[in-house]
Amino acid sequence: MRRTIKDYLVIGFKGMAMGAADVVPGVSGGTIAFISGIYEELLGSISNVNLSMFKTLKNKGFKAAWKQVNGNFLLSLFIGVFISVVSLAKAIKYLLENQPILLWSFFFGLVLASIIYIGKQVEKWDFKIIILGIIGVVFGYVITIIPATNTSEINYLFLVFAGAIASCAMILPGISGSYILLLIGIYPIVMTAITNRDLKIISAIGVGVVVGLLSFSKLLKWLFANFKQEMLVVLTGLMLGSLNKVWPWKKTVSTYINSHGETKPLLEQSISPFSYNGESELTMAIIFAIIGFALILLMEKLAVQKK
Repeated sequence: MRRTIKDYLVIGFKGMAMGAADVVPGVSGGTIAFISGIYEELLGSISNVNLSMFKTLKNKGFKAAWKQVNGNFLLSLFIGVFISVVSLAKAIKYLLENQPILLWSFFFGLVLASIIYIGKQVEKWDFKIIILGIIGVVFGYVITIIPATNTSEINYLFLVFAGAIASCAMILPGISGSYILLLIGIYPIVMTAITNRDLKIISAIGVGVVVGLLSFSKLLKWLFANFKQEMLVVLTGLMLGSLNKVWPWKKTVSTYINSHGETKPLLEQSISPFSYNGESELTMAIIFAIIGFALILLMEKLAVQKK
């Protein structure tokens, strides 16, 4: 496929949309890739980064290897992703610190609509599918009630692992990378690291993302191709069970002191907005949840039109 500079600029903008999606818990970069018509090319290009590429590099040179992995496409796309992530991280960090209820309400609406969007794609609800869905719900909920790690030291090996798992969202429509980071308790750490240009943390996550994309792309592609219904229902159950994580109103049960001497929540419990100790901002929270919900409905409409 012969492309012009304009074509690669468009791909870059699609990458920016994917990056924006992966910064926000509840929206998948894979979903954006699917809607924008580059999903199959993305999967194929990532899958081509393998041993045969290195053989091509050795025998035919860099130009042939670059062409084999669709390098211009991947470079344009990931530059867009990078620009978007860096640009939005500061805003997300500010909102987490200053408007947490409204931000989590927006995220809640996004995730709730995403659950409906994915669930509607399950074509047949039989006994096996229902059991898988229940397992997904239970697993998703259990993840949300596990306390955050109480440590003053950053575990960089764990950050690499987290990046690898989160990278799956880039190639799997339905669940976002940032939502995975949120579930395992390091989403605020990553947003702060990007804002403060903490190269150690960013590099650890980056290494994990690369490892994850190269390791899991073929497996996820195979699972989605051969067990699509099972994958969809497990994702639906996982997100449904983990709604507890993005519930806007929480009570801190226990705290810890981080490496900067700041008091942070260690274990939180979801509570009613009417029991919240402080301004519940209920009306605005509902409005922001509706906005998040409507955003996914708009994306779904675009996907239908694309088909």
